[in-house]
Amino acid sequence: MIRLLALDLDGTLLDSCGRVSARNRHAIERARAAGVRVALVTGRRFRDARPLALELGIDVPVIAHNGALTKHARTLETVAAYPLPLTAAHEVLRLGRARGADPLVSDDADGAGLLVYDHLNEANRPVLEYIEWARRIHGDEAEQAVVRVPSLEQYLDHPPVHIAFSGTDTAMLSLSEVLRQELEHTVKLMVTLYPQKSFGLVDVIHPDVSKGTGLAAVAREYKVARAEVLAIGDNHNDIEMLEFAGTRVIVANAEASLHDIAGVHVTTSNDEDGVAVAIEEFIL
Repeated sequence: MIRLLALDLDGTLLDSCGRVSARNRHAIERARAAGVRVALVTGRRFRDARPLALELGIDVPVIAHNGALTKHARTLETVAAYPLPLTAAHEVLRLGRARGADPLVSDDADGAGLLVYDHLNEANRPVLEYIEWARRIHGDEAEQAVVRVPSLEQYLDHPPVHIAFSGTDTAMLSLSEVLRQELEHTVKLMVTLYPQKSFGLVDVIHPDVSKGTGLAAVAREYKVARAEVLAIGDNHNDIEMLEFAGTRVIVANAEASLHDIAGVHVTTSNDEDGVAVAIEEFIL
């Protein structure tokens, strides 16, 4: 029996326009009515995922920042936090700048979350669009949620939640290879690529965390066994989450390598209500 449903957001629960379809929304409501707890498990920052969690009435912690921070959306109570070590954070800044990349720092683990930056390359449309999107979704709170500082090197006198870079998929793949070679086991890299959009993300987090460790923390809090967990994802940063779950599902648009995960089931795509189809099959 499934007692905990873990849903990735982008490319999985959300369609290509970034929306939750009516069928997906209804299936989630029916799963919750049947006693199943629903968790959002995302590479997004907590503050970016929180509005959707509140809208959907999610009643378990949001597993954000690829597992680096897990918090309750309503109360802001922290379940688990694994900030990026300060020395490693400064090395990430140095290596990113050497490659001409613009670092974005996620901070404020105890509160609602803060996005901090100091410079944006006008030629890097993906990072400019990300900042615009972050400001837009926070509306009246944008000035408190997204902050520009004179220098990230000076700002970072404490461990941040994580550091991110965004750009074209080819640029981010190249940057990730440099970071991996230079930093080895001192950090973990979560690389999310969308070749069809020519867009990529590199999230740099604590070396011991993943969406899987975040999901494990929530399962422990609610005393749910791994066999009672259903996880649905689409990208490389979902692998640990899927491997933790007793029932593993990927959407049809998932990265090809995810099809090699042992025991994985394939549902329809994120534009064809894949989450709802999976809920109907495995829960309802």
